[in-house]
Amino acid sequence: MIIYPAIDLYEGKAVRLFKGDYAQMTVYSENPVDVAMDFKNAGATHIHLVDLEGAKSGTTPNLDTVCKIKAAAGLFCEVGGGIRSMEVVDRYIGAGVDRVILGTAAVTNPEFLQEAVKKHGSKIAVGVDIKDGKVAIKGWTEKSKLDAFDFCESLQELGVNTLIITDISLDGAMKGTNVPLYKELSQKFNMQIIASGGVSSMNDVSRLSQLDMYGAIIGKAYYTGAIDLKEAIEVAK
Repeated sequence: MIIYPAIDLYEGKAVRLFKGDYAQMTVYSENPVDVAMDFKNAGATHIHLVDLEGAKSGTTPNLDTVCKIKAAAGLFCEVGGGIRSMEVVDRYIGAGVDRVILGTAAVTNPEFLQEAVKKHGSKIAVGVDIKDGKVAIKGWTEKSKLDAFDFCESLQELGVNTLIITDISLDGAMKGTNVPLYKELSQKFNMQIIASGGVSSMNDVSRLSQLDMYGAIIGKAYYTGAIDLKEAIEVAK
């Protein structure tokens, strides 16, 4: 299992939100490049980036910061947050980003998703954010009518290679991750599934690794010191 330490970007800084609430934001570092280098020094090979401003606006305000992180750390970089047009997808991939994550647009604009997968293949991932069994959109501010499992089924049929699945109720809450959900997903689908939200202890890392998950994203638990990244990477192996 691959560990993806996360950097959420807002105004060029590394921040964290509590349950996706922009009003509950903590700034962890003024320099996300330094954070990425810390990840690399701990043995990380991959990094998960989210442009929180982009998630709201559908633009790429933190593109320069993403490029600096990629250039400095040289890690596999996946990025999400407000990617709603082919132009933005092309801009990120052209800038050297390894994988682009579509969220809201994958729900609201299936034709765009189809076009992106056709053009960029495995460089396109879909973020499925789950709230009460439904898919949430627009930076988690709205809940769609789509059943999460039905949506995953349609993504598999479309040829999507990688899913990033977040249980919103547990994100940033440090209450553990939703192991039964990930177990069910990994049994039902043969896509690369990355667990996100609530990975808050070494026990979570160990349990997800035993499920043979493709990856796990570690956010708040890294910044608070609840998880030692170097140790997590070893356990995940």
